[in-house]
Amino acid sequence: MHIALLFEAHQPIRLKRLNESLPPMIPDNIDEIFDYYTNDLVLDRVSERTYRNATKIIKNSIKELKEYKVNFSISGILLEQLNKKHKDIIDIFKEIGESDNVEFISQTYYHSLAWFIDKREFYDQIKMDSDIIKEIFGYKPRAAENTEFIYNNDIGCFLKDIGFDTVVTEGVDYILNGRSPNYLYYNPQCNNKVVLRNYRLSDDIGFRFSNRNWDQYPLTAEKYATWINETPGDFVFVAIDYETFGEHHNPSTGIYNFLEWLPREIIKRKIGFLNISEIKDKFSAKDSYDVPPWNTISWADERDLSAWLGNEMQKESFNLLRKLYYYSKPFNNILETYRKLTISDHLYYIAKKYGPTGEVHNYFNPQGNAEKAFQAYTMALTLLQLKTKNEIEEKICEFLKNVDLPSELCFYFKEYKACSFREFLKIKETNPLLIKEYENELKTWLKDIFMVNNLDEITNYCNL
Repeated sequence: MHIALLFEAHQPIRLKRLNESLPPMIPDNIDEIFDYYTNDLVLDRVSERTYRNATKIIKNSIKELKEYKVNFSISGILLEQLNKKHKDIIDIFKEIGESDNVEFISQTYYHSLAWFIDKREFYDQIKMDSDIIKEIFGYKPRAAENTEFIYNNDIGCFLKDIGFDTVVTEGVDYILNGRSPNYLYYNPQCNNKVVLRNYRLSDDIGFRFSNRNWDQYPLTAEKYATWINETPGDFVFVAIDYETFGEHHNPSTGIYNFLEWLPREIIKRKIGFLNISEIKDKFSAKDSYDVPPWNTISWADERDLSAWLGNEMQKESFNLLRKLYYYSKPFNNILETYRKLTISDHLYYIAKKYGPTGEVHNYFNPQGNAEKAFQAYTMALTLLQLKTKNEIEEKICEFLKNVDLPSELCFYFKEYKACSFREFLKIKETNPLLIKEYENELKTWLKDIFMVNNLDEITNYCNL
């Protein structure tokens, strides 16, 4: 038996408590919509409890135990924050990263739902995350996850196409249909290798460790290592939030001792540790793991997208976020703020769940409840929308030269479509009769989509 441990680390940029009832006043610096004071307080606390203390424990274990291996998935936005405020933690990660015992895998830089916004943005954020890992640790990731293990066949193949031949995701019971998650699988569309999280054994640490009502409480390293050893399969993939160690479970629960003694108990039972990229070389894929796009999975809540897109408030917010992308992208100063708003936590806070799942959402929510989170997020998006509109008016030529539209905003002729101002001008040049035929509809489209009231005037002004 083998075990692969993955610790996912992320901290969002939280919003201020923006009130929807107030008239939208655009701040001089749009970044003022973010609550950096609260954000720094949380970052300082989690840095001390988890990123510093837990990583030191892992560092010491790696020095002592040559067989011990761990994997990290760290959002770029967290690395960026740590690099600014807690460089000593970056240094600890660098130190353990110099060994062959640690593997960093890639994810979206902003821990976002970029895949559902635009494939180009998804690519950009994966590349940004890989680049910052390379810059800080001198290491090019070979395996990847999408945010919160969000996955379907198309996502897996896209990641393969951009250089990742191993993808990690959730081992969902109804997809497995009686099979075990403790084997390597493959994507039936492109043969990319898929490593599946054993959610039961993962959640024993992540959620149940400090639950005194759990029939297996207390969970010791010795007991857990025995469970791993008795589990059938080729390997067990245990993936949890890194913040489990010290933040979600207070140090007083014994979580540090568990982290320290687990590798020793694992090695005592002659269980081998694995880095993620080793798995595809060590084991043959047992079967296909077929997840069509209409059945997208994740590791959150009901193993679907409902944690972020499950209610009407979330869907309304996300639709505005998605459309705003195409107008923000031409402007670098706007795009950075926009990307902070793509952080999936903003939508996670708007979920209305009940029972233990709802308690988890409320635990993380800095706004207090879903309705207040919706108000703050909607106001933030509205302010960015107004800021972007002002930017377009000031830099209309730059905007028209660079903007690309989603399919629902394109103009459709009988045989052609225009999804940018550039494409429209090309059709106008090559097929003026067609433009004449749709003259009235095009006037409305140009005004509503591009803020162009006089076509001849703007093309002359911008030299288009």
